[in-house]
Amino acid sequence: MLREKFNEALKEAMRAKDARRVGTLRLINSALKDKDIEARGLGKGPLGDEEILALLQKMIKQRNDSIEAYEKAGRADLVAQEQEEKQIIEAYLPQQMGPDEVRAAVKAIIASTGASSVKDMGKVMGELKAKFAGRMDFSKANGLVKELLSGAGG
Repeated sequence: MLREKFNEALKEAMRAKDARRVGTLRLINSALKDKDIEARGLGKGPLGDEEILALLQKMIKQRNDSIEAYEKAGRADLVAQEQEEKQIIEAYLPQQMGPDEVRAAVKAIIASTGASSVKDMGKVMGELKAKFAGRMDFSKANGLVKELLSGAGG
């Protein structure tokens, strides 16, 4: 399970005195605890691996947004820090799908769900997230789904 991987990696990073890795792994563990508490409040159990992968993708998106903002502000030091954190987080995600694989997956889901217009985007995105959590950049997939459904008759 991913949780054990994070805890083992944290112990290793602490032994190696790798401050950036320790800090990033602590951020991940903290986010996990927050989500577990939130889930408990809704009467659910602790997060499963699929939800953890979605959380990691969200953390990567946050890093990308920060990198963009810091670049505009001319803060190369903070850009480097965010990029290091992003690389550490990405190491726990499965191999990412290439653009051709994403396009094929989106087309397959559109066909299997019978989606025919942009109104069906939610259904298609839900299926994609269920089947490809952690392996696909859903912000890019969202644009592709919209493009394909617009052309498909919407």
